[in-house]
Amino acid sequence: MHLNDATREKLEAAAFRALMHHLLEKRPDVQNIDLMNLAGFCRNCLSRWYNEAATAEGIAMTKDEAREIVYAMPYADWVAQNQTPADADKTAAFDAAFRANVGGKPPKHG
Repeated sequence: MHLNDATREKLEAAAFRALMHHLLEKRPDVQNIDLMNLAGFCRNCLSRWYNEAATAEGIAMTKDEAREIVYAMPYADWVAQNQTPADADKTAAFDAAFRANVGGKPPKHG
């Protein structure tokens, strides 16, 4: 099947909105650390990709602004409402997954 660019982008946007709804509304209990450890990406990756897409289009956007778009609230509020502590095994797995999938030094845990 061949889709024109406008239709393809419309469908991709709808799929992205469905993914965000699933992660934020249906499954906020699924921790970012578990997503990263199993899939190699998390909600923070989505916000980074959103920010990178904005930058590529010449749109000035901060990391915090991109996170607020993806999380539909300030990131600190989402963390306070949804994030649970991770044990040492999950943290070690996250550090390895981050290096493999994102690159660089993993963020500090806490």
